[in-house]
Amino acid sequence: MDLDEKRVQEFAAAYYDDEISFEQLEAHVGSEKAANFRVLKQQLDEDFVDEVAEL
Repeated sequence: MDLDEKRVQEFAAAYYDDEISFEQLEAHVGSEKAANFRVLKQQLDEDFVDEVAEL
């Protein structure tokens, strides 16, 4: 993983942990990557809710 990709992953992790907003993520990684991370975050949140609901 190159330095740029490492930084993208760091921003994504901060977004997933609610440390930065979507707008901040978008400013750092661009619109397309930010949109992909937003979709993934929504899917992860939905999966978590589904798993907890099954317990």
